[in-house]
Amino acid sequence: MTNFPFGFGLPADDSGNDNNNREGQPDPAASGFDMTQLGAMLSQLGAMMSSATPSAGPVNYDLAKQMAMQALPNNHPVSSVDLAAVRDAVALAEVWLDGATSFPAGAHKVTAWTPKEWVEATMPVWQELCSPIADRMGGAMLEGLPEEAKAQAGPMMAMLGSVGGMAFGSHLGQALAQLASEVLTSTDIGLPMGPAGTAVLLPRALAEFGTSLGIDSDQARLFMAAREAAHQRLYASVPWLRKAVIATIAQYAATITVDFSAAEGLAANFNPADMAAIEQSLNQGMFSAVSTPEQEWVLGKLETMLALVEGWVDTVVSDAVGDRLPTASALSETLRRRRATGGPAEQTFASLIGMELRPRRLRAAAQLWRSLGESRGIDGRDTLWSDPDLLPTSADLDDPQAFVATDKQFNELLSSLEGLGTDLGDGATTTDPSPLTFEASSTAESTDRPVSDSPDSPGAMPDGAMPDGAMDEDGPQTPDQTSR
Repeated sequence: MTNFPFGFGLPADDSGNDNNNREGQPDPAASGFDMTQLGAMLSQLGAMMSSATPSAGPVNYDLAKQMAMQALPNNHPVSSVDLAAVRDAVALAEVWLDGATSFPAGAHKVTAWTPKEWVEATMPVWQELCSPIADRMGGAMLEGLPEEAKAQAGPMMAMLGSVGGMAFGSHLGQALAQLASEVLTSTDIGLPMGPAGTAVLLPRALAEFGTSLGIDSDQARLFMAAREAAHQRLYASVPWLRKAVIATIAQYAATITVDFSAAEGLAANFNPADMAAIEQSLNQGMFSAVSTPEQEWVLGKLETMLALVEGWVDTVVSDAVGDRLPTASALSETLRRRRATGGPAEQTFASLIGMELRPRRLRAAAQLWRSLGESRGIDGRDTLWSDPDLLPTSADLDDPQAFVATDKQFNELLSSLEGLGTDLGDGATTTDPSPLTFEASSTAESTDRPVSDSPDSPGAMPDGAMPDGAMDEDGPQTPDQTSR
């Protein structure tokens, strides 16, 4: 079941089962929506908001930051010894990575953070990720109110939105505090959360991570430094990638609708003076977002994108460290299981933006990248990142070897055509295209694979149309070999 944003979800029925089927539920306006209760609630909102700190936007990020900071322990600043160890580890990892990828080093700065510094430094990215979701959720909730309720609320609607911003901020702050205590690097969840071009490790978390596995802290640090540096190389060398991730999340936000059948319970139980009660109401699904096919399509696209990122990093780091780190295999497997089983970091992210960002198909993606490296070579493998249309799709991850075999056949065909043109010499420029050339072109034009949008707006769907399973786990997909 899809996890909905900021704790919104489908409430369970009396038997404890998820109530995914909302059909047959009564219209709140027709079932005696108590306008007196709504009026009293709005009066309480006015009293509370008169003393509340205003926030510009759908989420009170100042409140989120404050709550996260309060929940985290007061750790000592990163020592000069730890900082030097981090910088040395990243420097060595960069040397090793030079032989495993064609992408140059992407980090021009290396530093180390405490959990509180992680919250501070990553907040701008959280705003990018969360604001579209929260903004759409708030608008959908107001759209779902009965007309009678809207009329009585009047100018108080903006105030209601501010209360929602405070509630979202509270939820975000608690989630960030949990996440900050788990992450090991700035890209530990697959997204570049820190400043561009800055490689970051969290020494205290790394030490605890190594100890829990019985692994020397130096090896754990070096392995995670290689992963951090590999992420930085990829995102620095593929400028459209970060935009695509952010745009896909915004695309998901645009599809959000809300079933407001719980509005009567809101009026009866909502206490705006009790932020804890607001948080509990959010977590219990007082407002219920409705899962749609469009959302599932976007979700599948995002999962595939992140699986390709993590699979590439896993392959490149494995090649880079090779036999240099005796514990590399154990560390790599631990990270796969950590993500595959939905650890605290993945659960927190799902709660924040309503999507399960865990790349569940990491193993398939890693297998595909490794096979492409063997077939195309390192440069040819990395060239696929030059345009989103060249990347494997979700359907390709279903059968990585078939994708690699088809890609190899197509490249061999292109090589034979180039050789034919060379043999014909200068006279070939005055002749008609050969039947073989025309046949290849026709085949390319007949593919039914949907074409991705430009890097500036990846993955957008035409209005009123569903894409033909481009990222659907179950839908058919034909690789577009014209891009290979």
